[in-house]
Amino acid sequence: MKNKLISFVKERRKLLKMTQRDLAEKAGVGLRFVRDLEQGKKTLRLDKVNRVLVLFGYQMGPIKNEYKDE
Repeated sequence: MKNKLISFVKERRKLLKMTQRDLAEKAGVGLRFVRDLEQGKKTLRLDKVNRVLVLFGYQMGPIKNEYKDE
């Protein structure tokens, strides 16, 4: 899951020809946060992740764990 988020953010940012600084400014988060997000930091504030994702028309939400037996 974490790798999907990292890849998604990097790919979308690059597709829009944005630098990490551009993304941080447009999302209203710090440059350090964007760098931490793209490097896979284990603890990130969900509200800030959503600020970034909203620029791409997305938000975080619950998904079914494919590996969990019911």
